[in-house]
Amino acid sequence: MAKERIYLYDTTLRDGAQTSGIDFSLADKQLIAGLLDDFGFDYVEGGYPGANPIDSEFFTEKRTTKARFTAFGMTRRPGVSVSNDPGIAALLQAKSDAICYVAKSWDYHVEVALSTTLEENLAGLSQSVEAANARGREVLVDCEHFFDGYKANPGYALTCAETAFKAGARWVVLCDTNGGTLPDEVEAIVRTVAATVPGDHLGIHAHNDTEQAVANSLAAVRGGARQIQGTLNGIGERCGNANLVTLVANLKLKSDYADRFDIGVSEEKLKDLTRLSREFDEILNRAPNRHAPYVGEAAFATKAGIHASALVKDPRTYEHIEPERVGNTRRVLVSDQAGKSNLIAELTRFGIVVDRSDPRLDTLLSLVKDREATGYAYERADASLELLARRTLGGVPEFFHVESFRVLVERRYNANGDLVTASEATVKVRVDDNVMISAAEGNGPVNALDSALRKDLGKYQDYIKDLSLEDFKVRILNGGTGATTRVLIESKDSTETRWATIGVSENIIDASFQALMDSIVYKLLKSNAPV
Repeated sequence: MAKERIYLYDTTLRDGAQTSGIDFSLADKQLIAGLLDDFGFDYVEGGYPGANPIDSEFFTEKRTTKARFTAFGMTRRPGVSVSNDPGIAALLQAKSDAICYVAKSWDYHVEVALSTTLEENLAGLSQSVEAANARGREVLVDCEHFFDGYKANPGYALTCAETAFKAGARWVVLCDTNGGTLPDEVEAIVRTVAATVPGDHLGIHAHNDTEQAVANSLAAVRGGARQIQGTLNGIGERCGNANLVTLVANLKLKSDYADRFDIGVSEEKLKDLTRLSREFDEILNRAPNRHAPYVGEAAFATKAGIHASALVKDPRTYEHIEPERVGNTRRVLVSDQAGKSNLIAELTRFGIVVDRSDPRLDTLLSLVKDREATGYAYERADASLELLARRTLGGVPEFFHVESFRVLVERRYNANGDLVTASEATVKVRVDDNVMISAAEGNGPVNALDSALRKDLGKYQDYIKDLSLEDFKVRILNGGTGATTRVLIESKDSTETRWATIGVSENIIDASFQALMDSIVYKLLKSNAPV
């Protein structure tokens, strides 16, 4: 039998833009729209034309080639005709394929938020849909607060959905706006609505306030809905929206859905799912969620030794899918809980071939466990682990040698009488027979040390010119001002390759220096820099 189609509607650029701390520039929106369009989403909602200059500019031209480019806005305001409503005019003038109206479907909100009658709200809804249809636009209606409205006044909420459908809306989307509805409620309510509005015209828009947005979206599909709205990586106001990254994987890979439904994302594009998620985080300038389902760095990472041993024999023992299907990779972590199987698996991932009986493996495993006992944590610092392994097994040249460094921090009043703190570092480095002494100032002692260290590395300078430090984390391990400090640094280069390095010391500057050194050496090693 032919599979039913589920349509995916991305609202990252509108609902996702309400995330605290996220502001999309026009260039950001253009780039993200291209990613969404290429990946295979059916609808890309671009924003709210007329609400701000960026959104208005974004809708001066169509921004997708395959997906339906969608404009978002409110239904007609109470007491104003459609022809005199500036919000409706902005929507109709936007260069979009579709218009998504938000409409009140909870009687409480109609009376309190809109200060109008239930009848006027229905009239505005119907007239807005008809106006967009008359201009040849596909119309969607997001029934805001639908589930809360249905539980308070099922008759009126259902009338709102029915009115939108009868007026010509292609999709009537049921919104769990406050995010408090649970999956069993969602499935039952959607099933009831589907008796009035056909399921192939019903959508779901779930928020994640009880961490049920993905589950609620799937529950709506079971109840009959055939469109799912959500955002990349689940961004959105408060606790976020339904995560389309997770939903794509569930719909494609879990038989309860994959055997019944098709979506617009192909098997080949599914392999780009991890890349899409991480590229989006890169645009947001934030670190990816390591523990995100399917696409996180830790999603297919195993730490316990007995698990690793079984995983090496057959990955199905501890994996629900093959990570390659979503573009991710398997990792067997090396830690104080690790056995030889963990270590061999990680060495294989690094491209290091070593016989299981090689006694240097026991030396390396013992070294890892001894170091982790003093505060190192190699499961997050794979670059430092690889360097440690290659040094133990042979294979890391001494590209350069730091003979000494000094860091000064001065707290003083400047000429304006303002209290300021200045940091300066000096580093003495030997490359072959050449000795370079470099000094630099920085925002803090670590920044100054990093700048000085990378200021002049002689023949290696070109190899590190695209190296940037993306994240810097400090953890105090055992309390007090003389505590042992762990520093974790995440680095990146122009190829978008990321790696993490670690340093541990009772001196935070020394711990930082260890991590900085490993980062630079790793970059030179991977760049095949000459010795």
